Amino acid sequence: MRTIKLIIQYDGTNYCGWQEQTNGISIQETVELALAKILGQRVRVQSSGRTDAGVHAVAMPAVFRTEAAIPLKAFVDGVNTHLPQDIAIQSAEEVPSHFRAIGGARSKTYRYTIYNAPVRSPLNCRTSWHVRDQLDLQAMQKAAAYFIGEHDFASFRGANCSAVTSQRRIDEISIARNGALITIDVTGGGFLKYMVRIMAGTLVDVGRGRFVPEHVASLLAEPDRQRGGVTAPPQGLCLLHVIYPDECVMQKTE
Repeated sequence: MRTIKLIIQYDGTNYCGWQEQTNGISIQETVELALAKILGQRVRVQSSGRTDAGVHAVAMPAVFRTEAAIPLKAFVDGVNTHLPQDIAIQSAEEVPSHFRAIGGARSKTYRYTIYNAPVRSPLNCRTSWHVRDQLDLQAMQKAAAYFIGEHDFASFRGANCSAVTSQRRIDEISIARNGALITIDVTGGGFLKYMVRIMAGTLVDVGRGRFVPEHVASLLAEPDRQRGGVTAPPQGLCLLHVIYPDECVMQKTE
């Protein structure tokens, strides 16, 4: 039995999220159906985590198991012929059977993108949050520094988050502006439901002057979701990459 790791890129606009659901078409279901065209049977694809409806990914790792002896290249070129234009397999590699896509990651990096201008941009509307108010980037950067380290992120989790603990570790966070686009890159050991979106929304509230930067420190020291910032909309969020501990890769496509 082979264990195959895929790297999948997708625009999540038209989907109900990664995980298969009854209320819409998911990325997972679409990829599994495309794989079935190549393998002749449906296999279960497990990703490194869930992305919500409308959220995107540059490089989502996902694994499945198969006895098929077809070359790795078929899992890229062959499967992509059966996928819509907004989903594509970027690479495929064979990994040891003990490899875990979910729970085994060392860190994940997300990017939240804000289009900060008085007038909306049709070319950026699927991948960013349009914020009309001029944002104070220095105040946002000062506030973001408080997130670094291990904290109780209860102020930054969705109401329906099922995680047992809200303790999480943030390794790095950076905020940069390029013209009208502001990007917030967050790297950490793991994330709660809506966590990055609430972090981004809170930082925007700091940039607007609703909160002082030190308010973030207060939310981490005395968790209270009601005192936190808004939940930023999903289209601005994108999973950039997932890092795993060194693993012995057997074969890899070019």
